[in-house]
Amino acid sequence: MSYEAGLIGEHPSLLAVRRLIARVAASSARAVLIYGETGTGKGVAARMIHQQSARASQEFVDVNCAAIPDALLESELFGHEKGAFTGAVARKTGLVEIADKGTIFLDEIRDMNLVMQAKLLAVLDTQRFRRVGAVKPIDVDVRFIAATNRILLSEVKADRFREDLYYRLQVIAINLPPLRARGEDVFVLAEHFLRKFAARHGRVIRGLEPAVQDIFRRYPWPGNVRELENLLERIVILEDEDIVRVAQLPARIPRESASATPSGDPADYHAATEAFQRNLIRAALDAAEGNPGKAARRLGLSRHALRHQMLKLDLRAP
Repeated sequence: MSYEAGLIGEHPSLLAVRRLIARVAASSARAVLIYGETGTGKGVAARMIHQQSARASQEFVDVNCAAIPDALLESELFGHEKGAFTGAVARKTGLVEIADKGTIFLDEIRDMNLVMQAKLLAVLDTQRFRRVGAVKPIDVDVRFIAATNRILLSEVKADRFREDLYYRLQVIAINLPPLRARGEDVFVLAEHFLRKFAARHGRVIRGLEPAVQDIFRRYPWPGNVRELENLLERIVILEDEDIVRVAQLPARIPRESASATPSGDPADYHAATEAFQRNLIRAALDAAEGNPGKAARRLGLSRHALRHQMLKLDLRAP
């Protein structure tokens, strides 16, 4: 997912996240936890915190804890001395030391084993660590941003995550909303990605045909923003038309869109409610040929009430 534009969208839930990121970035907090489903932009949020902070001119070190074997993670994070273990033929500087005065982003923190969790907690508390095989400690000034797509409290209860580390990280937590709960943001993002990929690949793309807009509005986006981004890049590269059409979509997307129902999650409930209200108002406006007064009467609302609801749903009269 691209970092240059940050978290794109105007849904109230995302605006609240951006405000929180700005406050966290300006603070002296040394530990931040980002929650979010896969593809919601946890790495983007972490980089935004770094870029908006006084640490922006220093290193931002990105570590995927799930991609590094347990046996290597300590050496990767803290480094090692020459001869510390078989194969340690030279001193190695760890990623925490590289991030001194800057930020280190620990993605998928849940995949860190319990022993390393204890060592990480000690570094969070003291801003001090030792390279593997070293005696002398090293002092650093690092902001740690951790991210997970799991519910960490459940992991604590299942003895897969340290309770003390959980509460240390949980002091400042940022929750990224899933794309399905962000209403019309799917179109704001689609426009951004189409513009970006059209420029990159020398194309002219006018947008989405109405049927695709309807599918995008109902589709639950299990892969979130990353899924939308990858889908549109594929279409821009492989298709020849200047508009995104239903025939260009993988068959599963229209199929799952047609059968999508709320899961019972509060975010899904609010998203489904907003979608229903939005469709109802659009239908009334169409029937009233775009006249808000007539549309309000069809809906049994005052004109003021309809205007208020349209502002809330970010709708405009045709």
